[in-house]
Amino acid sequence: MSPGTRPRGNSEPHDPPRRPHPAPSLRFGYGTNGLADLRLDDALTLLSDLGYDGVGLTLDHMHLDPLAPDLAARTHRLAGRLEALGLDVTVETGARYVLDPRRKHGPSLLDPDPDERARRVGLLIRAVQVAAELGAHAVHCFSGLTPVGTDTGTAWKRLAEALTPVLDAAATADVPLAVEPEPGHLLATLADFHRLRRILGDPENLGLTLDIGHCQCLEPLSPADCVRAAAPWLRHVQIEDMRRGVHEHLPLGDGEIDFPPVLAALAATGYQGLTVVELPRHSHAGPHFAEHSLPFLHRAAETAVALSDPAPPHGDPSATPEGSTTA
Repeated sequence: MSPGTRPRGNSEPHDPPRRPHPAPSLRFGYGTNGLADLRLDDALTLLSDLGYDGVGLTLDHMHLDPLAPDLAARTHRLAGRLEALGLDVTVETGARYVLDPRRKHGPSLLDPDPDERARRVGLLIRAVQVAAELGAHAVHCFSGLTPVGTDTGTAWKRLAEALTPVLDAAATADVPLAVEPEPGHLLATLADFHRLRRILGDPENLGLTLDIGHCQCLEPLSPADCVRAAAPWLRHVQIEDMRRGVHEHLPLGDGEIDFPPVLAALAATGYQGLTVVELPRHSHAGPHFAEHSLPFLHRAAETAVALSDPAPPHGDPSATPEGSTTA
């Protein structure tokens, strides 16, 4: 029996037909940045045993260190392990101190020092190479904070120039680069993503990481409407709960997001990548939250199917809006 497959009971002929698996296009993963206290193989085994479809792999010193020796050999072994466990993968690059032990997320693509920006570019190119070896469906990244004393125009110019070689590497590897709007960063919103896309000339392999919590936090649209608006560029999805105006990743159900409409909108887009639970500040209880997040998402997906079912229940009158007419 494959990971996550549950035994099916025998149905008698008079049993009602069973509804298909909820929102079958949705595939759920869990981020290793929320399992930072586990060895990577232990984290992957846990996710497979729990029934996850995949993993959001953050390249970090404890999980496939991108700067340690023999990266190619270690990546090759990991590819075999993921295949054995039946887990798909996306590669994430949001490790806090992987490049600099004293600067969170530093250096960034916006660093005033071109040599420092080049270090971040090199990490992203290395992430693309890892993703190609693993068969990942995308590489995630973000812009970084605008440095103090840097004007907005200069910051956007640096971002576009820094991402150009990364996009070239992604095109060669045939792996989409999925930029995440991050609250407080230069590229913070969906509108900012479109600004970058226009500056770069709308390259085919530039895509979007949509964090559902960030939509709740600061986008003018609802999270479900954000999904619909982002659909053509959607390459990776992160999910957690959040409250309006507060950038704090919360366990599912602890914030303000109404998840069934979000999942219904996501399923309707035809998105085929992973939807990855993003709880980096909950690693102290990572296995607990991994265990409870997947049933929550499955229940929400079941409700999403009911929300998106166009047919009225048997025996109910037609759902034609009052005052409308049919030809």
